[in-house]
Amino acid sequence: MTSQTNRQFLLAKRPVGAATRETFTYQEVPVGEPAAGQILVKNEYLSLDPAMRGWMNEGKSYIPPVGIGEVMRALGVGKVVASNNPGFAVGDYVNGAIGVQDYFLGEPRGFYKVDPKLAPLPVYLSALGMTGMTAYFALLDVGAPKAGDTVVLSGAAGAVGSIAGQIAKIKGCRVVGIAGGADKCKFLIDELGFDGAIDYKHEDVIAGLKRECPKGVDVYFDNVGGDILDAVLSRLNMKARVVICGAISQYNNNKEAVKGPANYLSLLVNRARMEGFVVMDYAAQYASAAQEMAGWMAKGQLKSKEDIVEGLETFPETLMKLFSGENFGKLVLKV
Repeated sequence: MTSQTNRQFLLAKRPVGAATRETFTYQEVPVGEPAAGQILVKNEYLSLDPAMRGWMNEGKSYIPPVGIGEVMRALGVGKVVASNNPGFAVGDYVNGAIGVQDYFLGEPRGFYKVDPKLAPLPVYLSALGMTGMTAYFALLDVGAPKAGDTVVLSGAAGAVGSIAGQIAKIKGCRVVGIAGGADKCKFLIDELGFDGAIDYKHEDVIAGLKRECPKGVDVYFDNVGGDILDAVLSRLNMKARVVICGAISQYNNNKEAVKGPANYLSLLVNRARMEGFVVMDYAAQYASAAQEMAGWMAKGQLKSKEDIVEGLETFPETLMKLFSGENFGKLVLKV
């Protein structure tokens, strides 16, 4: 493998505001051989996630930041092409933190095998990967929906929101998605079976909530934060649950510019609960959740939509699609 070249994107600096191509350094290095305990993986697909913007920031978080000069962290799937680890054989397909590069070389901490015969590889980055696990546990454990509840989701046509909304439907809830654009709203209703949709780009969100949720909101699954979070807080029912899964509208803001909710007293008035969520807390339960998700997919109850962009060289610009709302479904980069 030493004749092969590994293209890599390294974090060059900590961005202020949006990340750009200048946030990263591109380099090409020779591909090495695995030492004891290591594997060499030919990366095939990378998962591009809003969390990656947070990983670039210095400071305390649920996971250490990417170091300056380190390969940019990314989850992905690939094929083992050399192994010095008894747990993985050449030819195995694996899912793990493989980084924004052609090849991963290292110890497979947290890696697990996937079967491309059971599902296409990109699905292991969406419904059957961390995206699906996030939707599953955030909705069911934190949101705790009951049959008949009204569940509202922001970022509803995105990776996590689209899956969480479908799970809510499976659980017998009335589901309303907030998304940007007529095409996305139509997709939610016609393809995913949502009961209603609110186009935040072309209508007032509070007016949309009054129309689609006349009896109020029992569970709110928040992926965006900002004004939309504030709007939904004004429509909560008694004992409502608010899941803070993400806040993509705020990730590119500096600390002083981050906007908090003005309607937070609605939590007090309605004895409601707002709780943050990090999927890593549920690692021990991933396998059982994935099995249930796969069963729903086999029955046609759960659909997975991937937005696949080709070319490792496009990484910086492709990542930024997440923050402009250009992606439609789970954003995946084909290496």
